[in-house]
Parts: sequence; C-alpha cells; structure tokens
Amino acid sequence: MTDLKNQRRMAAEILKCGENRVWLNPDKTDDIAECITRADVRTAVASGLIKAKARKGTSRGRARHVAAQKASGKRKGPGSRKGTDNARVPDKRRWISTIRPIREELKTLRDEGKISPSVYRMYYRKAKGGVYKSRRNLRMHMTSAGHLKEEI
Repeated sequence: MTDLKNQRRMAAEILKCGENRVWLNPDKTDDIAECITRADVRTAVASGLIKAKARKGTSRGRARHVAAQKASGKRKGPGSRKGTDNARVPDKRRWISTIRPIREELKTLRDEGKISPSVYRMYYRKAKGGVYKSRRNLRMHMTSAGHLKEEI
C-alpha cells in the first residue's frame, strides 16, 4: 500500500479540517499517490477523489426526549430535586400567584356592588396579611361572616 501521509496532510490544510476527517478514495490510491503538489491535491478534491468527512456532533435526540417528558410533568419527583422548595419557586413568586387572584376577586365583587368599599378595604387588608389561601377561601370567609350572599 502506498504512503499517502503527505497527500492527507495537504488535503487537510486545503479542506480546513483535521487529518482524521480527510477521506481518500480507496479505489483510486494510485491516482492520489501521483498528487505531489498542493495544486494536484486541489484538483483531486475538485474531482472527488479526496473529500472531507462530515463533522461528528453530539446528538440532541435524547436531550429533546427528556425535555419533552419534563414538559409533560414527568421526572420531577423528590429524587430529581436538588434545590429547596424555595429555590425552585421563590417565596415572592408564590405570594404573587396567591395574592393577585384574591385582589382581583375583591375588585370584581366591589365593582359589581356585592360588597361595600369599607368591606372591600377590610378584606383587602386581611388578604395582605395572608389570611386567605385562595379565591375560594376568601369567598367562604365572606359568606360565613355574612358579607356576601352566595348565589344558588
């Protein structure tokens, strides 16, 4: 077998890739061996005797599969969790998602005339103090206190 180290080296420089990525046509080794100058190697590249193999990358297929599973709620059990509950959902974010619906509910009740502004203010302050867990909890408190008549 002929030594094609020099041709491989020149082809790597011409193709701007590593020597391992240079493909030399095994059926035409004699023709490639005759390529002595860089110009000869360039013509061999143009004719398809020498080519650059495709780059090998890391497949993202598995990563996409895992991401899709996580998006659908899987792989999130206690064994997969690293941070504390507070690190995963900060206290402030949790508070915001609790208080906004409660305040929204109070505003709609006031605007519809179901509660007076003074009652609104009282429940607004209690909500700020963290008395109510949810809209439903707020309505339950208002109904039991007689400030809100539930429609049946």
